[in-house]
Amino acid sequence: MEAEIIDSRFLRPCGEETGGAGVLPFTMVIFGGSGDLSRRKLMPTLYHLHGKESLDGFTVIGFGRHDLDDEAFRGSMKKAITEFGDEPPDDTQWNDFGRRLYFLSGDYEDDAAYRRLLELIERISVRTGGAIDVIYYLAVPPEVVPAIVEKIRQNRRDNEGLREKIIVEKPFGRDRASASALNRLLTTAFREEQIYRIDHYLGKETVQNILFLRFSNAIFEQLWNNRHIDHVQITVAEEIGIEHRGSFYEQAGVVRDMVQNHILQLIAMVAMEPPVGFQADFIRDEKTKIFRSVRPVDRKYIDTSMVRGQYGKGMTGTEEIAGYRQEEGVAKDSCIPTFFAGKFHIDNLRWAGVPFYVRTGKRLPKRISEICIQLRQLPLRLFGHTCDVMEPNVLILTIQPDARISLRFNVQYPHTAGQIHAVDMKLGYRETFRTAIHPSYERQILDCIRGDLTLFVRQDSIEAMWEIVDPVISRWNECGPDDFPNYAAGTWGPEAAKRLIEQDGRRWITG
Repeated sequence: MEAEIIDSRFLRPCGEETGGAGVLPFTMVIFGGSGDLSRRKLMPTLYHLHGKESLDGFTVIGFGRHDLDDEAFRGSMKKAITEFGDEPPDDTQWNDFGRRLYFLSGDYEDDAAYRRLLELIERISVRTGGAIDVIYYLAVPPEVVPAIVEKIRQNRRDNEGLREKIIVEKPFGRDRASASALNRLLTTAFREEQIYRIDHYLGKETVQNILFLRFSNAIFEQLWNNRHIDHVQITVAEEIGIEHRGSFYEQAGVVRDMVQNHILQLIAMVAMEPPVGFQADFIRDEKTKIFRSVRPVDRKYIDTSMVRGQYGKGMTGTEEIAGYRQEEGVAKDSCIPTFFAGKFHIDNLRWAGVPFYVRTGKRLPKRISEICIQLRQLPLRLFGHTCDVMEPNVLILTIQPDARISLRFNVQYPHTAGQIHAVDMKLGYRETFRTAIHPSYERQILDCIRGDLTLFVRQDSIEAMWEIVDPVISRWNECGPDDFPNYAAGTWGPEAAKRLIEQDGRRWITG
C-alpha cells in the first residue's frame, strides 16, 4: 500500500522556501581543509549547495599543515568532488565554484599563520552591512581543537568587523568532565549562540520529520503515550567495520561513538513533549528535559539490562571478514565494544512503564537505522484462536538507507474465513516527493549559514547525555569481558542481545 502525496495546490504555504536568495555572503574557514572530512563530505556538500541554492558571494579557505597553493588545493578538491560527489563537476559550475577556493598553509599553533588568515579573510570576503560573516569549521582531530580555539581568540582584532560562528564536530569530550572543559574553552572565545555542535543524524530527513509526524497529525499524537505504546525500539546497524579508524575506535568504542550522541538524540526526538514553538531553543529545551528524565543506571542494572559485544571473524557471501582485533591499529587483546544493546526508561508521565530498547553495532548484517514504535495489543477474543498470533501494530520510521515511514496493521486475507494478515502502508520519500534525500551535512551547513541552531546540540544536552552513559563506560572499564569476540561479523550481535528483549516477552523487529 503506497501513500499518495496531496496535490500542493490544496496546501497553504507555511514558512519560507529554502533557497539561495535567503543566504548572505559568507566565508568558511575549514581547519583541516585538505583532510578526509573535507574531501569526503564538506567540499561535495558546498559544491552541491552552490549549484542547488545558487550561493553567491561566498569564499572557502582551507587551513592546514599541507604545503599547498590555491591551484593545487582547487585541483585536489575537484578530484574529491568527482570521487565523493553525486556526479562529476560540471565545467561551468566548477569554474565559478573553484575560483572561490583558497588555501593557507600553516601550523595550528602559529600566531603568524592566524594573522595571515585574518588578512586573507579581509582581502577576499564580501562584506554585508560593513561586516564579514565567517564560519570556522573544525574538521580536525579533537586534540587539535583547543589550540585552534585559543589562537582564534588571541589573534582577534577589535575592529576587524567579523560576525563569527564555529562548527564543532563530535566527539564533544570523552565524558561529562571533559565535555564541560571543552565548553569552557569554546565559551572563552565564542558566545553559545555562535557555537554549532554538529550531530549529522539530526540533519537526516526522517529524523526531522518525527516532529512533524507527531505534532501535525492527531492520529499519532493522541496515541503517543504509555496508555497506547507498548515499547519503542531503536536500531542503528552498520555493515562496515571501523574503516581504518582503529586508533580512534580504541579510544572511543561504541558507547562514546554512537550511544552518547546519535542514539540518545533519537530517543529524545521520539519522547520529547510538544515545544511551545519551532524556534531552536524551544525544541532543544524539550530534548534536554528528556535526557534529564532518563532513569539513572547502577552497576546491577548495567549487568542485567545492557549488553556489549565485539565482532570476530565472519563471512559476507564468499568474502571472509576480519575480526575487530585483526583490524589495523587495534590491540590484539582489545576489550573495546563494537556493539551495544540496552534498555532505557524515561521517568515522566508520558513514558512511565514504556521501555526503550536500543542496539547499535559494527559488522552487522546490513546498514539500517530504524525507530519502531509498537502499540499495545487489544485484549480481545473476537477472532478466536487467531487472535493469539495477531501481529502488533507498529509504526516504523526508517532513517537509512532509504528514508521511509510505514505503518503495520492487520486486515482479513481475501477469500478466507477470518484469517488475519499483517500489511504495511508505506511512504517512501524518494517515490512520494520525487526528489532525492540529500545528505544531512547539506541541511546543517545551510542552517549554520542562515543562523538556525535547531539541528545543532546545546551544551546542557551534551552534559546530560554524558551523565546517562558515563556509568556504563565506567562499569565496563572496571570489569572487562571474558568472552570477546562474542559475535561473528555479519550477524545481529551476541545472543545476549536477543535474550535481553525476549526475557520481557518481546522480540527485535528489525532484522
